[in-house]
Parts: sequence; structure tokens; C-alpha cells
Amino acid sequence: MPAKHTAKCTTILGMSDAPTNGSSTLVPSPVRSLVRSLVRSIDLRGPAGRIEALLNTGKEDAQYAAVVSHPHPLFGGTMHNKVVYHAMKSFQSFGIPVLRFNFRGAGLSEGAHDNGYGEVGDLRAALDWMQQEYQRPILFAGFSFGSFVGLKACCGDERVKGIAALGLPVSAGGREYRYRFLSNCAQPKLFISGTEDEFGPQAEVEAAVAQAMPPAELVMVPQANHFFSGKLEFMQEALSSWIQTHFCPAHSAATP
Repeated sequence: MPAKHTAKCTTILGMSDAPTNGSSTLVPSPVRSLVRSLVRSIDLRGPAGRIEALLNTGKEDAQYAAVVSHPHPLFGGTMHNKVVYHAMKSFQSFGIPVLRFNFRGAGLSEGAHDNGYGEVGDLRAALDWMQQEYQRPILFAGFSFGSFVGLKACCGDERVKGIAALGLPVSAGGREYRYRFLSNCAQPKLFISGTEDEFGPQAEVEAAVAQAMPPAELVMVPQANHFFSGKLEFMQEALSSWIQTHFCPAHSAATP
């Protein structure tokens, strides 16, 4: 059996809630200096052919580049998903260039859905492109199906210095997701899920994260469903806080 590790569990309270038991309220950061960026449409080459992608450029002196992946394409997931967009804006608030892309069979990307197997190759192609384009360490964030694929692709990849899994799926679309491989995943990891996530019940998400090699932090957003409906600002603030704490301590994030 894989070794179990202790993960830090933090609860984000609603902005109107009073902190209790030592917890603190997370609220959106004040506007400091907005980061200007351009959006470029890019075609990457992956194992199944063309990969449709969008690049949000960043500051020239950015310390990292980032890749963000989307939820299950058979259920409407694309790089234009709201959670993916808000994750991109978190990285952008630090001036980090961000690549979003469509997995095979989604949008204009070629190929057919491969149940998370071939999609690992798609994500690695995105990492390859960002490494070649920017030649700097990479941070990753994925939502739902994209978080599972991203963890599989990024764990152990020395180019990737941090991994954020948003809405970690445990049981969705008739499939059970297993995370035993996290016991060998040494990179800093952030998991953000809702307490009302219909595809990742809190107890099961906590059990999955408990298998992860430290450092691993779990943030539960109260009353948030799988898509963080009405709670996107809390998800975004938790991600921004993690980026600032672990990777960009000298920078204050601008609120997108």
C-alpha cells in the first residue's frame, strides 16, 4: 500500500463569515498594477496532430511560465471554461505567460478523445512548447479531468515546479479516478475543491490528497460545487495566494 502523508487542509470562509477556530477569511486582493498582455492564437503539434491553443503573454522578466488544462471534453470542456479562464487570470496577475489548449478532439484540436491516456501526451506537448518558447520553470493548473491528466503528466517532470489541481475528480462520467501515483509526486501541490463537489466528495478528496508526498495543500471552498459556481473568486484567490507564497513572494498580485 502507498504511504500516507499529512496534507495541510485550509478552509476558505465566505467574505461575510466571521473567522473561527483560528481560521482566517480570504478576500480578493486589492488592485495594485494591472498586467498588460496580448493573446495569441497558436497551433501546436501533438501526438494526434494539431493542438489548438491560446497564449496570454506576460512580463519579460516573469520568473515562470504556466500551462492550464480544461475539464472533460465529452461533457463540453474546452480551454474557454470559466474555471480555466480564472486560473489563467491568477497566473497573469503575476505577469506570468499562460498557455491554454484544447485536448485532442476538443475545439479545433485534431484526434479523438482517449480517456485520459493520449491526453497526457497532449499536455506534454504543451509543456514542451512552453519550455522551448520561454526557457524558464513551468507552473501547472488543471481543472477536473484536466487536473487528473496534468498530475499524471507533470509529476516527476523536472521542468514543472508546482502543480495545482482544481476540482479534483474522484468519480465522474462513469469513471473512477485513482491517485496512488501521488505518493511519488515530489513537487509542491495545491488541491482546491468545493465542499459540495458532486464529482469529488470532500472525504474522498481528502483521502486522495492524504496519499500525496509532501508538500501538498488542500483548500476546501464551503458550499462550492464542482464548477465553483458563485465561488470562482475564492478559488482564484486561493490559487493566487499559493503562487505568491511559494513562487512569487516579491510580487503583489493584481486583481484581474
